[in-house]
Amino acid sequence: MILPWHLYLMALMYVIAGLNHFRSPKLYEKIIPPYFPKPKLLNLISGFAEVLLGIALLIPMLSSYAAWGTIALLIAIFPTHIYMYQNDKAGMRLPKFVLLLRMPLQLGLIYWAYMYT
Repeated sequence: MILPWHLYLMALMYVIAGLNHFRSPKLYEKIIPPYFPKPKLLNLISGFAEVLLGIALLIPMLSSYAAWGTIALLIAIFPTHIYMYQNDKAGMRLPKFVLLLRMPLQLGLIYWAYMYT
């Protein structure tokens, strides 16, 4: 089975994003809302999940499960986007409109993953 190029792109995107959690942990830890416990652990878990899901998307036997896992992960991290919009320090000096646009983009990423369920 030949996988479509956009599935390769999505998988690569999640693997790179996941690895970045380990390369720049403080960047991710500061955007985790304070009502979530243990931001260091959550960062490691989400980074590992992104790498694992990105790889699993490329394995035909696992790709549907990985797509559902990706959807679950995107929903789980959605509060981060809200927190970044509401908290100037967590917003990394990005313009408010950019932070606001990230929220519907998340829905687009969910739809993209859903195409492979």
